Amino acid sequence: MDSLWLLVGITALAGIGGTGLGGAVSCLFRKDSGKTVSLLLSFAAGVMTAVVCFDLLTEALHAGASALNVWLVVCGIIAGFAVIALLNAWIDRRTNREVAHIDENHPRTADSLEELTHANHLQEHMEERQPRSGLFLAGLVMAAAIALHNVPEGMVIGASFAKTADELLANRGGLIMAAVIGLHNVPEGMAMAVPLISGGLSKGRSVGVTALSGAPTILGAVLGFLIGTISPAALIVSLSFASGAMLYVVFGELLPESILMWKSKLPAAAVLLGLLTGLIIIYL
Repeated sequence: MDSLWLLVGITALAGIGGTGLGGAVSCLFRKDSGKTVSLLLSFAAGVMTAVVCFDLLTEALHAGASALNVWLVVCGIIAGFAVIALLNAWIDRRTNREVAHIDENHPRTADSLEELTHANHLQEHMEERQPRSGLFLAGLVMAAAIALHNVPEGMVIGASFAKTADELLANRGGLIMAAVIGLHNVPEGMAMAVPLISGGLSKGRSVGVTALSGAPTILGAVLGFLIGTISPAALIVSLSFASGAMLYVVFGELLPESILMWKSKLPAAAVLLGLLTGLIIIYL
């Protein structure tokens, strides 16, 4: 029971703390910080890849010592990847249609900090003299969608800690994953808070809404942890599902956004630095 409460506390810092921090950052929004965000996203992608490849999948393949492990891992990765991909597709449909700023020649991934945080929606509303309530509703829809999206991300944290259920603080991989998901949640918090603030909600309440959208991460963490501690086979499924979810986050979200936001070689260097950082922390 003590381990479960510790897991809840760690996940709350990553989920609620990460999105809440993003909402707070949006209150001090600077248009020239796109390069910094690009490097942070790239670094987070590298660390996530290290944890998935050198920790989660390694543990999944060796749990139970069965020849079926590989097939369970493959199926789990596909399932986790598909769930996050479908959730993100739904989020895109719900948020992009509010102001049509993406055409057939434009990448469907944010290529600027203004687009990542939907600040350009405010400019469209001002130019077309549309009511600000549209932005407020867009922010609420995004908050609800990302709250749902945070459940499988929480399962990643829970599955990571399920390997060492009695010694959570000794699990470096789990702690790293929680920290990186918290970092990943910062841009999501920014993306939610900007339309809420622009739509008329006070800064304090906007930060509160963004922070609460991270709460379902706790539910996902508890679910992933409990499933992973049932049996070796359940641990394999939980770890591989978490790995698939994170692989989509890395290759479907973080890397495309970071590269488009700053067309430079430095994001690739940040990915490598994150990969090596994760590798060093896991094995030292």
